[in-house]
Amino acid sequence: MAEYQQIEYRIGKDGQVIETVLNATGTHCTLATANLEEALGTVESRELLPEYYETEETELTDETQYLSQL
Repeated sequence: MAEYQQIEYRIGKDGQVIETVLNATGTHCTLATANLEEALGTVESRELLPEYYETEETELTDETQYLSQL
């Protein structure tokens, strides 16, 4: 997971809230917003960014490979 996550909210004139999570991979993006989504109401639709499909295993493997090169 990225150390810093940015969550952007856009509120339309009709009151619809569009939420975008940046700098998060895998399920970290949905976990970061779950409580607020629950408080706001029902999620009508969800579009997942490509980063969602990056796995923690990949991140750990990259980190392990980097550490083994030291």
